[in-house]
Amino acid sequence: MTAAVTEETTWHDWFKPLARLGYGARGLVYLVLAFFIVGAAFTTGTGGDSKDAVRFITQSTVGAVLTPLLIVSLAGYCLWRVVQAVFDTDDHGAKPAGLAVRAGLLGAAATYGFLLVYTVSLWWGSTISSGGGSGNEITSAAAAFIGAGPVSLILSTVFAVVGGAHIWKAARRKYRDHIQASEPVMRWIDVAAIGGLTARGLTFLVIAFLLFRHGIASGTEKASLEAALKFIAGLPLGSWLLGATGVGFFLFSIYSFAEAIWRRINVEDA
Repeated sequence: MTAAVTEETTWHDWFKPLARLGYGARGLVYLVLAFFIVGAAFTTGTGGDSKDAVRFITQSTVGAVLTPLLIVSLAGYCLWRVVQAVFDTDDHGAKPAGLAVRAGLLGAAATYGFLLVYTVSLWWGSTISSGGGSGNEITSAAAAFIGAGPVSLILSTVFAVVGGAHIWKAARRKYRDHIQASEPVMRWIDVAAIGGLTARGLTFLVIAFLLFRHGIASGTEKASLEAALKFIAGLPLGSWLLGATGVGFFLFSIYSFAEAIWRRINVEDA
């Protein structure tokens, strides 16, 4: 009888599923956002932002099950983005373009880190006080930090670079370098990736513009996803543009779910 060969379990074995859950969590947030935005396009609203999507998920009927899973998934996504940026698992390199992409990965980790803390605050508050704890203290502290003029200008540059990178990634189909799927599946992923990345990139460029205007004028207007959607809704044919943004976010959610399944999580290169 041949003895079974057992391999030593490493941190790679549990980290990969955690990273894939992270992509799934991002997809879930953008899926809810897409429905909010498309609904708002028909009712002259603006659709809210990612915090509204998280609040909807956590306060839904299945929120008691979804919220802990969402917290773990967001944590996995943040950790994976940090690993990607610090250890350059996707070989972006140390040239200016590569460093910009890696800075964008760290920015994504920070953004979803805020969303993670907000989700925990909602879950903790509802656990203790049956619906209390809205996360207002966290949101106010973040708004005060971002509201500083120099910080707004720095963040404006970051969002502009990340937004441009999204559009470039969609135009050049660079996402294909990191997805391992059959060609028939890739053709469907192309539709979701190109539409989703372009919509998200354009939204980031709008946020960059609002942050720049805020930093120059030192005004009181917010520069957030909600503010960007409100800006889009105020443009000529705003309801149509808002609806197109919602469709783009829906495609981005599909792209995120595809990454959860077929994305190369090459954490061994870290």
